[in-house]
Amino acid sequence: MQNKARDEELGCFFDCCHRHGLKITPQRIAIYRELVKTRNHPSAEEMYRTVRRLHPNISYDTVNRTLQTFASVGLIDVVEGIGGVRRFDSDRNPHHHFHCRICGRIIDFHSRQFDAMEIPDHIRKIASVDSKHIVLSGVCRRCQSKQPALSCEKKIIIKEKHHGKNRRQH
Repeated sequence: MQNKARDEELGCFFDCCHRHGLKITPQRIAIYRELVKTRNHPSAEEMYRTVRRLHPNISYDTVNRTLQTFASVGLIDVVEGIGGVRRFDSDRNPHHHFHCRICGRIIDFHSRQFDAMEIPDHIRKIASVDSKHIVLSGVCRRCQSKQPALSCEKKIIIKEKHHGKNRRQH
């Protein structure tokens, strides 16, 4: 079953490349195959390290430009981390993301509620919306279990004490 799904994804890859006039090179195939295998939203650097095992002479620039090209033709999505590096997502099915602000992990999730959200009228007046992705930000369970629970106010006080300040800033 997994091989059939991968074959279908590769078929979509070939079709998309042909539609957009992109050459189908061994490097592009390898980058796409490796991206489809993972669901952890890798960065260009992570993809470079992975693909380099198969193609030792490939450059970081080739991997990065290829990922950007794939995104520009709609093969993959770019997932912007909050203040972090650009990450990539090959899952083109409707889904949303949770971004952990501690470890940076991006977790896919599905929500019928979010899928059913209406586009506000003021947005419809200024733009045509093609897709909708909700990104929630917070602290994942793994990071919560590693850190004592502190409120934002307590964190501010602790930081101020480390900097020699005695008063709270608002």
